[in-house]
Amino acid sequence: MLVVLDALRAAAEETRLRLLAICKHGEFSVTELVQIIGQSQPRVSRHLKLLCEAGLLERFREQNFVFYRLAAEGFGATLGHFLLKNLNLDAETLRLDGQRAEQVLESRQKEAEEILAKLSDQMRCLATLLPRESKINQAIQACLKEVPIGDLLDIGTGTGRMLKLLAKKAASAVGVDISPEMLRVARSQLHQAGLSHITVRQGDMYHLAYPNESFDTITIDHVLSLAENPAAVLSEVARLLKPGGHLFLLDFETTHWVDQELASPLEMGIQRQEVIDWCAECGLDFCKQNNLPGNSLEVLLFLFQKNAGGQ
Repeated sequence: MLVVLDALRAAAEETRLRLLAICKHGEFSVTELVQIIGQSQPRVSRHLKLLCEAGLLERFREQNFVFYRLAAEGFGATLGHFLLKNLNLDAETLRLDGQRAEQVLESRQKEAEEILAKLSDQMRCLATLLPRESKINQAIQACLKEVPIGDLLDIGTGTGRMLKLLAKKAASAVGVDISPEMLRVARSQLHQAGLSHITVRQGDMYHLAYPNESFDTITIDHVLSLAENPAAVLSEVARLLKPGGHLFLLDFETTHWVDQELASPLEMGIQRQEVIDWCAECGLDFCKQNNLPGNSLEVLLFLFQKNAGGQ
């Protein structure tokens, strides 16, 4: 009963109801919320603290920023959605909040476009070597067609491609990436796709801050080949998967070529049997594997399942 009363007290204030309404649409930093609400940072921070203590909002840190969003589960989430459904605030106030929130999101989109522009030359070069993105996306969906996605984790989420493809089949979905820049891109692109309920978090793929057996499906999209210790990444995957859960992995097949600018031989990608062996060592059984040829680079798609005796 005290939990209910505390939550109702926390929500029983106009500014806090406005903050709940804004945070329903995605993740916002304190600075962004100050800009939207038009009040001082200490005051907004105080309201946010009360809402978090009541379980109505979730709080997480990303480098020097602290983000807030509507609670995703538990009593606070249920009450938050109920209050927002029956919200009786001044319509003009909500309209202005929504307008300012859209301006914040437009600013994020411009920043995301600038980040992608810096990577565009490298991405264009890579795109000429790979199968067309539409073919890769079709192959991903075909491979996972019969897999119950459930609670989804995307490791090394990058631009959030896997989240965009699978979020509608998932009960919940979160993407993690070590790069704050790529998280800003993913956050913006997920909002543009109407998937603001999906979360992205900063995290190290070798040590992810989730309990054992938290996820039904884990995806790794063109990240394993970049890892210094791929076997350790797969061991962490096995820890996080529920028994019977699935790992979906795609990456380049190992390829050798000479970089024209550096005039030196390069190697990138993964080897099929090596990946299968690493997974077997940590209790991930091989299910299937498909090849998708490109112009110079071939993409490998793997599906594994955690066995009952896995980590």
